[in-house]
Amino acid sequence: MKLREIAHSRTGDKGNISNVSLIVFNEEDYRLIEEKVTTKVVKEWFKDIVHGEVKRYELPKLGALNFVMDKALGGGVTRSLALDKHGKSLSAALLEMEI
Repeated sequence: MKLREIAHSRTGDKGNISNVSLIVFNEEDYRLIEEKVTTKVVKEWFKDIVHGEVKRYELPKLGALNFVMDKALGGGVTRSLALDKHGKSLSAALLEMEI
């Protein structure tokens, strides 16, 4: 299944760092994403975009995982030539991941 079938996502960015949260619709799906969506998997998924470290923060009471991806935005919003490599496009890309 694709992540979008069991979760939604929110994003943010600051400089060259992208922050992507993955939030399950139903609490019982949290353990599945906790197991399947690791930092290694996310780093591989965004291998062409993320050139730095990926950190994962677990928020089980919210049913969420938060990924902080360093060197992920082509130098940052004001330096990148991408129209929207920031924000919503990265969350949408993560939700396309199959688990």
